[in-house]
Amino acid sequence: MPMKPISLDRAKAIAAEKNLKPGKVRGTSEIEFTRAAGSARVEVIDWPEFEQILASKNLEIHEGGGFMKLMKRA
Repeated sequence: MPMKPISLDRAKAIAAEKNLKPGKVRGTSEIEFTRAAGSARVEVIDWPEFEQILASKNLEIHEGGGFMKLMKRA
């Protein structure tokens, strides 16, 4: 299934469904979805910070086949 861009609201719904949280790789501004609340590599952040980083890095969320991926805006 091809990946297609989705809204942040849709991504939040998918994340809630799959028990995922917005996260940031410690010591960087790299973001991802994570399950780990106590990970040494990824810290859980709030949605406004996640959205701010998405915008500043010109990223959007794509979904396909049950997976979400962060990609540069076209």
